[in-house]
Amino acid sequence: MNRPGPYLRLPGVPTSLFITAVALSVAFTAQSYAADKPAAVDGARISAADQEPGNWMSHGRTYDEQRFSPLTKINDSNVAGLGLAWTYKLDIDRGVEATPIVVDGVMYTTGPFSVVYALDARSGKLLWKYDPHSDRSRAGEACCDAVNRGVAVWEGKVFVGVLDGRLEAIDAKTGERVWSVDTRTDPNRSITITGAPRVVKGKVIIGNGGAEYGVRGYITAYDANTGKQDWRFFTVPGDPKLPPENKAMEIASKTWFGDKFVEQGGGGTVWDSMSYDPKLNLLYIGVGNASSWNPRLRSEGKGDNLFLSSIVAINPDNGEYVWHYQTTPGDAWDFTATAHIMLADLKIDGKMRQVLMQSPKNGFFYVIDRKTGELLSAKNIVPINWATGVDMKTGRPIVDEKAAVYWRDPEKKALLVQPGFWGAHDWQPMSYNPQTGLVYIPAHIMSALYQDVEGQPPRKKFKSMYQLQVNTGMMPEDPDGLRKLADTWTGKLIAWDPLKQEARWEVPYSTIFNGGTLSTAGNLLFEGTADGRVVAYSADKGKVLWEQPANTGVMAGPVTYEVDGEQYVTFMAGWGGAFSTFAGALSLRAGVKPNAQVLTYKLGGTAKLPDLKYKYADRKVDPPAFTGTTEQVDKGRALFNGHCDTCHGINAISGGVLPDLRMLSKENHQMFLGIVYGGRVNDGMPSFAEELKPDEVELVHQYIIKRANDLKKEMASAKTAAAK
Repeated sequence: MNRPGPYLRLPGVPTSLFITAVALSVAFTAQSYAADKPAAVDGARISAADQEPGNWMSHGRTYDEQRFSPLTKINDSNVAGLGLAWTYKLDIDRGVEATPIVVDGVMYTTGPFSVVYALDARSGKLLWKYDPHSDRSRAGEACCDAVNRGVAVWEGKVFVGVLDGRLEAIDAKTGERVWSVDTRTDPNRSITITGAPRVVKGKVIIGNGGAEYGVRGYITAYDANTGKQDWRFFTVPGDPKLPPENKAMEIASKTWFGDKFVEQGGGGTVWDSMSYDPKLNLLYIGVGNASSWNPRLRSEGKGDNLFLSSIVAINPDNGEYVWHYQTTPGDAWDFTATAHIMLADLKIDGKMRQVLMQSPKNGFFYVIDRKTGELLSAKNIVPINWATGVDMKTGRPIVDEKAAVYWRDPEKKALLVQPGFWGAHDWQPMSYNPQTGLVYIPAHIMSALYQDVEGQPPRKKFKSMYQLQVNTGMMPEDPDGLRKLADTWTGKLIAWDPLKQEARWEVPYSTIFNGGTLSTAGNLLFEGTADGRVVAYSADKGKVLWEQPANTGVMAGPVTYEVDGEQYVTFMAGWGGAFSTFAGALSLRAGVKPNAQVLTYKLGGTAKLPDLKYKYADRKVDPPAFTGTTEQVDKGRALFNGHCDTCHGINAISGGVLPDLRMLSKENHQMFLGIVYGGRVNDGMPSFAEELKPDEVELVHQYIIKRANDLKKEMASAKTAAAK
């Protein structure tokens, strides 16, 4: 596949000679600046990334975000000899979702709470560490744990988005801060950053999170040298009483109704995916879900609500709208289109087409003309029931009214919708191998109950993002019910043919939230798993060729690089994120603990995997006697699942990343009100003094005591059964 660059080829100069000249120029630049100016990356170097495949200079390796490496020293004939080369322990054992950047022998990556690490890519030795001191008291305003998906580098600087909403530039040589900007449009709103920045034409581009907590989505470009804002693109309209800011908002405003969405913000956050085509000079962004999820509460149950759940093409020079394709008009299920966006050139019906590919949460795989936004094909990758297909004339999904349209049901029944709110494919990056012609997708098979409610409560910080959107009754408290539900939440690795729109091969997994994928020219596909393994498959047939334990769940996308003639493969490992916190009861099926670390492998590596030291290993179930009433338990359950479940698990069953409150010590039971009101800032727990009254805190406490006694009985029964 040809990747266009910003060069002008001279008439009469052979293409091969031109490419060679570009490669030599890039190599010379890299060698000249590597010693005294680390991270000497610019657009020319990224565009010519295939000429120096030993580096991984941008989030998807190349601007097209294919996550395919031309390296072949590790291949399907020798990968069985892969061994651990080095490890590095990150500071905080929470969710790890970063894609490392590797340039000229230096690895730049992030851990929880946006801490940045520069490591020697040969040995894992720490060169410097930068802690942006994210306001951890605001961790409760981030929907999906204190995660970060990595950095961008450009002309000697490293750029990181901080969980509390800042974008910062760091000197790549010293690890010292160069500049910092607050990207928030409103400091009173729960605006966060978990995604990795991208740099295009000297502009650092970053989106934000927070749709569930009531924000208006946008993406912003900043000058890489100064941090000065260049442009900002809003994804949903503002106050309808005011004129639209630009052409994009003029288009979008016609698709929204009423004004309730203004207080809730509308949503549409651009919290992850971007890709760029230098030849077309188009930046592609994936737009997220609504605030609230219920269309009746946000837009009178009418309208497409642009640009929710859409792919939008933007001119990166000025942030102006070019085209859009909406994957889920009027989204009502959290079917964000923020999943990985990849660019490729495919031969379709005998004609080469410049395409964009995405497999968002709604379950379909889309192939779209990236110049015009025309839909070329769409097919579901897993079983779904919310739609029966996509109308190729209109490009719209054919929604099954009886199965999915819960907000129009006069009886307000809960409807079981597949896929559920974590989708058929979430943020975990897929990859495309131009040699096999396959896209490798870490897929989910799950469903969720959705139900209309009478009214949207006032927007508040720390309100559970799911309590107002999803029927939490879907998660039973009893062990047998949980086991039955867990059987319906599984995962798979799918090798998808984008031309035939069908699976070539699949690998089943016991649970959702397995890691992103990496494919290589050595006929290899690498992936980490939720149940704590790192695996290499043959890219053509899906045969397991290599596997080792990771001592934790792996969610991030791996990378491969080469230094001094030796090829390495790196996995960022560490269990956490939305699944392991909110759906703790189901995530326990993965059987792993949080253990944030960098794992790097090479042929003949002999390093040992460090032992896992679990922070909460010594917790015991020793609750006070339950003296509450059924009424208190019912009210306490509602309050817990409205304020606490996002971190501590629905129905007080933790996935182990954050404390299981059923195992509180006697001392903490005695100090319960003080802990809830005082918070524990270092661990990311805010004060709930403004959210809960003392009598409400006591109701929550009584519910936790009840759940702790339930657990004690379950453990005693299990012990008795084992003895028999």
